[in-house]
Amino acid sequence: MRRARMTVAGAVAGAVLSLLGTGAAFAGTGPAPTTQERSAGTEGTEAGNPASAVATAAGVCSDAYQIGETAYIYRGTEKIASVKQFYSPDCDENYGYTWVWKSFLDKNINFNLTTGVWSYDRDSLVGKRLVLNTHSQEFWSNAAETVDECTSGYGQIAIIDEPSNEVRTEKRC
Repeated sequence: MRRARMTVAGAVAGAVLSLLGTGAAFAGTGPAPTTQERSAGTEGTEAGNPASAVATAAGVCSDAYQIGETAYIYRGTEKIASVKQFYSPDCDENYGYTWVWKSFLDKNINFNLTTGVWSYDRDSLVGKRLVLNTHSQEFWSNAAETVDECTSGYGQIAIIDEPSNEVRTEKRC
């Protein structure tokens, strides 16, 4: 029920913004979530928990929150991972986040995963983190000092003898 309320609130906020118009926004800006909307504990989540054990090990600032829409990595027609971009106001940094879906992990296929923040200004991947021959679920990029640039979250899954599957989230400037 709580998730449904947040979805409705997000839809209402989006409708209000589209009626009012928008001003300039950089990749690292957007409304911060309320304390209730933040994930608690150290478990990883599909939504992205900057306090998870994996995020903490990657050096993600605990106040980071998602900016922009979620994108999805597909293997053929199968949706296998979510990709997001996060922003930390306290650290003034962006992060890429990739969450591999359990339905794919259950197939016991090892893969190489790359995540980061795509900078359109630099035409390159910033904060890149590459994990080889893995079967993990949660991946955070290194910090990317890109908040004043046009960016997207980036995720790629590469499986041996298959084409790479990659995606970028929406471009944020």
